[in-house]
Amino acid sequence: MKKTIWMFMAMMMALTTEAQQPPMVLGDNHAMLKLQQEKRYILLPVQEKEDIAAIAVLDGHNNMVQRLNVKLAIDRVDYYVPYEIKGACLFDITFHGDRRQKGAVGEFACWREIKYSDTFGTANRERFRPVYHHTPLYGWMNDPNGMFYRDGVWHLYYQYNPYGSQWENMHWGHSTSKDLIHWESQPIALEPDWLGSIFSGSCVTNGNETIAFYTTAGLHQTQSMAISRDNGKTFTKYAGNPVITSDKPDFRDPNVFWHEGTKRWIMILAAGQEMQIYSSANLTEWKYESSFGKEYGNHSGVWECPDLFSIEDKWILICNINPGGPFGGSATQYFVGSFDGHKFTCESMPKVTKWIDYGKDHYATVSFYNAPENRRVVLAWMSNWQYANQVPTQQFRSANSIPRDLGLFRYGEETYVSVVPSKEMLDARGEKVKQPTEACEIVVDVKGSADITLSNTKGEQVTMHYDAGKQTIAMDRTMSGNVSFSEAFPCVTEAPTYGQIKQLRIFIDRCSIEAFDAEGKMVMTNLVFPSEPYNSIKVKGGKVTIYEIKY
Repeated sequence: MKKTIWMFMAMMMALTTEAQQPPMVLGDNHAMLKLQQEKRYILLPVQEKEDIAAIAVLDGHNNMVQRLNVKLAIDRVDYYVPYEIKGACLFDITFHGDRRQKGAVGEFACWREIKYSDTFGTANRERFRPVYHHTPLYGWMNDPNGMFYRDGVWHLYYQYNPYGSQWENMHWGHSTSKDLIHWESQPIALEPDWLGSIFSGSCVTNGNETIAFYTTAGLHQTQSMAISRDNGKTFTKYAGNPVITSDKPDFRDPNVFWHEGTKRWIMILAAGQEMQIYSSANLTEWKYESSFGKEYGNHSGVWECPDLFSIEDKWILICNINPGGPFGGSATQYFVGSFDGHKFTCESMPKVTKWIDYGKDHYATVSFYNAPENRRVVLAWMSNWQYANQVPTQQFRSANSIPRDLGLFRYGEETYVSVVPSKEMLDARGEKVKQPTEACEIVVDVKGSADITLSNTKGEQVTMHYDAGKQTIAMDRTMSGNVSFSEAFPCVTEAPTYGQIKQLRIFIDRCSIEAFDAEGKMVMTNLVFPSEPYNSIKVKGGKVTIYEIKY
């Protein structure tokens, strides 16, 4: 019996030793780690408050095959991220930060806590993970990228960090859906290369090919392309990359579409505080056409993530800006005008600024290429750069907004973009319920001014006030729950309603509230982090109907 116990203990010690292979410490901030080859993944322990550790990945011939930045754990583990080994043999690791405050490299917690496994669990362990909004299985997500529709499937790519839940290591993640609500995670579509990280961009379909245009962000930002012949599942990068270069420091986010009038492909991209327009007959050779932006709209921050498309007889230029939003941080402005295939002309006076969403958490709005029924369907990143890295989740960070359809309406002398929940959200309506749930749609029919209060038993609440006389609506989240992670988070947001509101549609999903005028003249998106779901609603000046969201 004793011999059996001793043999069992010896076996466990051997397994533990194998799983905790010591690093080769080479200096105060430098170490190497030989990777075991028996398992599919090495699970890297992350500690979010720490500085970046730069990892050069080497194969069996000492060729560097990848670079990644990971906040390796120094004294405790917040969570793990997987790295698929696939023949990688050595990590060459450089730790940044002041080592005198961290202790000896060889004593860092990461060496004790590194694990090897054939699997990586992605089951939800976050109480704030949305029920019916798109999120990554794990890791960080920001801008939606390359969205297109083909053969009944909506494709969503997105800025993605698979090696941590804060911004870094930009890839293109990929998800697909048949109804814009239920999303299936797909393998990573684009990985960084020696031109740089993979920043935002777009996709077009041309015959049997799907062509992705994206920014490669290295020492400078350049525009590159990749081609897929399996409907966007895998891409081969174009041998002639980069296809467009510039000496501007902020030069990114190419958005491409076909212009029927000139029979040419058009690219619009962000360059500092203007948008540049290019044209091409073959998608590889691009001619500069014009620029737009000088003196128009808001210029408090860098212009990013453009989109250019027609609705009815107007052309809409989407311009995301950070900072400069109406309530601080990032937001989406737009311009209405005309486009002749060469130049965009805004019909408003230069100082007129129009916002597509008056909440705090709606950015990087772009549309799907080739949406059916001539629809203009958009998604946005549901966060704000002021605090996106600090929101109280760790398995993942950030979600996309619900899908929205754009249109036009007139008010006074101006033409505005209308925003309504996509029709798929009506299909998601479930049974009527008496009180709010963590995932529901609240419909409020109003006559005149109205006050709406959502609350829970902890005393946390969100209030909305519609002033029919002033034609404004405000949302107050200062007492919504956890607001302590950023001074910029507690706030009151206010929007013009451009006339009277008759009905509000309010979508709640664990950590978000999206409020729409049913006619599309106002929308406001705000994150919330209550300690328990809002389960009570009080309305003064309106009639309430509540629907569960089917999922």
